[in-house]
This record gives sequence, C-alpha cells and structure tokens, in this order.
Amino acid sequence: MTTETQEWYEFNTETVEALLTDGSNPDATYNIEYHFASDDFDRLEKAAVDAFKAGFEVGDAEELILDDGGTILCFDATVDRQLKLESINQDTDVLLAIAAKHNVHFDGWGTHFIE
Repeated sequence: MTTETQEWYEFNTETVEALLTDGSNPDATYNIEYHFASDDFDRLEKAAVDAFKAGFEVGDAEELILDDGGTILCFDATVDRQLKLESINQDTDVLLAIAAKHNVHFDGWGTHFIE
C-alpha cells in the first residue's frame, strides 16, 4: 500500500467516524461525491470516462478560479451507498488508480449528514 493510499484510508476512517459520532444515520444510503481536478481537460475527461465505466455517476467538468488567479477544472464522481468504511476504501482504490492513470488529482470525497 502506498503512502498516499494509507493517508486516504486514514481520512476515510476519520470522516466516517466523525459523521457517525455526530449522529448521522448508520443505516442510511448516502450520496458520496468523489472529487477530481486537473489543469488539462483531455486528461480530466478520460478520467471521467473511466470513473463512469467503474460504476460512478459523473458530473460535468467545471472551471474554478483559484486564489492565485489561476484556473483548474474539476468534476465529481458520485455513488449512492451506505457509510461503510470497506466500501469507501474500495472506491478510493479504484479512483486513485484512475487518477494516477490519467495524471489528474484525486481530491477526496464528501457527503451530507443524514439524521
């Protein structure tokens, strides 16, 4: 396991534990959004195609203006699932591999609190 993968696994554990400790419903189905970014549209588009082929719903690419005035392109790959660490870690493995293959940045994930 790479250092990057281990760091994401730790992030996954901390995030899931924080949501559940705060009272989020452990039995709910969550819309989990995984984030990708790149300054190259073609690479980002290829990553989006691979994420779609891997079973994720893929949003349109958006352009964001950074604090330094530069721009970056990003998209979300989403999936509906329970907040189970094993599943999120498996998603992380798949999406990190896609990001590495296309030389784009995997920027983690997020979801909403569900009572």
